[in-house]
Amino acid sequence: MKRLLILAVVLCGVLAVAYAGITLYDARLPFGRMWETPAVKPHEAPLPVMPKGSVPVFGGEALLRSKGPEHLEDPVSDRSLKRIFAGKRVYGRYCIHCHGKRLDGRGTVGQSFSPLPRDLKSPHVRDLKDGTLFYRISYGKARMPALAATVSVAERWDVIVFLRAVAAGKVMAGP
Repeated sequence: MKRLLILAVVLCGVLAVAYAGITLYDARLPFGRMWETPAVKPHEAPLPVMPKGSVPVFGGEALLRSKGPEHLEDPVSDRSLKRIFAGKRVYGRYCIHCHGKRLDGRGTVGQSFSPLPRDLKSPHVRDLKDGTLFYRISYGKARMPALAATVSVAERWDVIVFLRAVAAGKVMAGP
């Protein structure tokens, strides 16, 4: 009986030390954890119903993709705070998981990649043309997934406006 009691006390002590170690590890981690990241639920809104006989024959993604990145330009010249914060909202929904709150590639999902996702504040990204950024967001590159089917054209341009505003110091990258 005495042995069982000692074994139980030792086991409780080991469990307490393990719990304290895990808690300390989580508290000191420099980037987010999976349970702290907002969920992406792209199909919350009902899908719009297209009228009968409407099949697009001009424009659309096929046209954008065929143009190539060097010929793509933002159709809206507006760089207002409203548009910047719209881009920040879209970034927070689709990009933050890999690129992180600080745009440094240390997002909840991105921290598990080797090498880390690209730092979006780096000179390399700042020097890219808007059309190239749009093309990479839309159709992906290497491990970067294509977001053309998920994020609208206007929202993709808004993200680029947000990235440019952060690079220019107009807004902060964090939450």
